[in-house]
Amino acid sequence: MADFPERELEETRAALAPTLEATAAILPWVAKPRKARFDPKLNERWIAGGKRLAAAWSERHDSGDVRAAIFNLYAIALETADANCLRLGEALATAADLFEENAEAPRLITAISAAVECLGEADGLENPVFAERAVHFAGRLETVASHAGPDERSAVLDRLFVDEAREQVQFMHDALAALPPDAYALLTESSKLAQHAELLEIWGIMHIARQLSETVGRNAADLDSRLAQINGLLDQLNDALTTVDQSI
Repeated sequence: MADFPERELEETRAALAPTLEATAAILPWVAKPRKARFDPKLNERWIAGGKRLAAAWSERHDSGDVRAAIFNLYAIALETADANCLRLGEALATAADLFEENAEAPRLITAISAAVECLGEADGLENPVFAERAVHFAGRLETVASHAGPDERSAVLDRLFVDEAREQVQFMHDALAALPPDAYALLTESSKLAQHAELLEIWGIMHIARQLSETVGRNAADLDSRLAQINGLLDQLNDALTTVDQSI
């Protein structure tokens, strides 16, 4: 019986041998880098153009030149001669014209923000899902452009927003009171609230919700040290919702 473990080991090796051989055979293929579709320097310029647009978009209320950044990226898209890239570039160029006409259109802002985020991938044009994302965000921008027109405030939408936002604020209070505080829930709900407020052009609530999201994101590992600040922001949200409620 003393040699049983050794026999068992040999049997295991024998059983695994075909699998190991097959794995060894495919490893060179797995390790082989995927062939680049675009010239590396062109891709570098695309990535830089995306960063330039992201910076301009984040500073659009100050000194960010969104139109120039978009048309810079569009020029690079023309050089790629790629259908999906060109479609995204053309959709962004149309969005730039619309943005000059109405820089506060909520649906346009949301669509451009989403497209700009899509451009933030480190591998740029070589991202395996770039084509799919380009088609999706180009389509979203095209839809906004086809329905461009004056946006009218709706008391019904405002009322629905206030009701839902109050539930979100209460949910965030509960998340903050959990042991330990639920940073993920706070971050998710505050970001969602900021997006909804931006869509309806309720700027005060949007800014407070963004500040809350940024505070939670920076201190996610130690929310206990920021309880007073986060509670204060939640109180500000409640006060702002009351103001909106009274104006409906």
